Parts: sequence; C-alpha cells; structure tokens
Amino acid sequence: MFSAVHHVALICTDYAVSRLFYAEILGLPVLNEVYREQRQSWKCDLQVGDVQLELFSFPDPAARPSWPEAAGLRHLAFAVADIDSAVAHLLAHGVACEPIRVDQHTGGRFTFFADPDGLPLELYERPQPD
Repeated sequence: MFSAVHHVALICTDYAVSRLFYAEILGLPVLNEVYREQRQSWKCDLQVGDVQLELFSFPDPAARPSWPEAAGLRHLAFAVADIDSAVAHLLAHGVACEPIRVDQHTGGRFTFFADPDGLPLELYERPQPD
C-alpha cells in the first residue's frame, strides 16, 4: 500500500532564515517556491533524495512543546556518507552539533543538531558501498 515517504512538512517562524538554513547551509535544492497571499504563508519545496521537504511559514505559529521528546515527530534524520565532513560543514556555518555517537544496535554513527527554530535534526552516517 505505502511505497515511500513523499514529503515532510515543517513550519518555521522566520521564513528567510529557515530557507537560508535548508537551501544554502544544508544545500537542499529548491524545487518550487510560492507566496500564498490568502494564508500570508510562504511554501518552499526542497529536494532530499527521493523525498521532498516542505517549508512553510505562517503568522504566529505555536511553539514546539519540548525538545526532542514532545509527542509527534521526534526528529528528522538526514543520511550522509561521511558524518565527519558533514559536521565540519555545519560547524563552519555556525551550526552547533552534539558529539558524534555510535548506535549500540546498528553500529551507525550519528549526531543531532537543530534548525533555526530548534527543530531537532539528525545526521546518520550511511557509508557508500566500496
């Protein structure tokens, strides 16, 4: 019945700051961007592999209850081939990252960081096959 994730939607408090973060710092290509006058809302579709990330702005969105253990979506994880270079890239752009850890069940390396609104994001290393 379900074959893949099509998109994940995020609501930001400062569209320009979040767009810069996702499109420029994280390097996600912009597929489409539109201002929806009737909703006073920007919508930007970004590409992440086969999935789209929809970035929305709305006037006065509610704050996230807690980080990251609020009910609902816990965090959004991005697969990377080299976590060390991905973390170095984020740090060079002023994005703080937690220390890299190792998943005790899979042996995968991962770390957490946050978007401009404090949304918890994860990098999960998925090395490319030799």
